[in-house]
Amino acid sequence: MNVTLVPGFNPGPYTGTGNNTYLILGRHPTLIDAATGTLPHLEALANALGTLPLARVLVTHGHSDHVAGCVSLAQQWPDVEFAKIPWPERDKRYDVTWHQIEEGDVVVAGDVKLRVVHTPGHAPDHACFFEEVGRTLFCGDLIVQGSTVVIPGSRGGNLAAYLKSLRLVLDLKPARVLPAHGPEIRDPVAEIQYYFDHRRRREDQIISALQEGCTTSAEIVDRIYPLLLQNLREAASESVLAHLIKLKDEVRVRQNDRQWTLV
Repeated sequence: MNVTLVPGFNPGPYTGTGNNTYLILGRHPTLIDAATGTLPHLEALANALGTLPLARVLVTHGHSDHVAGCVSLAQQWPDVEFAKIPWPERDKRYDVTWHQIEEGDVVVAGDVKLRVVHTPGHAPDHACFFEEVGRTLFCGDLIVQGSTVVIPGSRGGNLAAYLKSLRLVLDLKPARVLPAHGPEIRDPVAEIQYYFDHRRRREDQIISALQEGCTTSAEIVDRIYPLLLQNLREAASESVLAHLIKLKDEVRVRQNDRQWTLV
């Protein structure tokens, strides 16, 4: 499989050094994720394609740093096909025609076949793309080497679904994982185990905060993230909310208005 990393050139507090998009060359040149449409990304993609047209864009999920570039890509390559698992309220924000894909579909990319693996949790439409011969997984925002993934509890995130998605990917036994942020993940098993351990520790911290008298998500964030930078506070609040919703669904906490208590 002929894969070229094309940076998105969109650094920021939530994107790190910026998004990774991946161009798979061959008979059907295919881009994994669209980034945000920055001019440097479009130029780098054009250089990587050379004289080849862009045939297809596979979008891992509907968060803006992965999908907003579709409009610019469509302007530069009018015949390109855009494909993703539907998230209607997000998808309609972009004036492109969407080709619907779903769990188990097989899509030609370059000269290989990618299987669609629906991995909700970070977003309801989140998908990974798995090349089974070389056991390469394009994982979107499911995993980031050396960091953790925000689960936006008030905006379509679901922690229980996310943990299930991690188990699903673990069962695939990928040899190589190419994420949408950060470097290639060369030991996926160890990284996924770290994620399980991290979420277990965070849940323990939230329960301890509730035991110590915290009753709102803001108080819990203050307790377990005492040195957090202000520009990351929203992300922390979203992940705490996702944990609280999971605990509520498990009947381990109850919610009364905006206050949370242990059952």
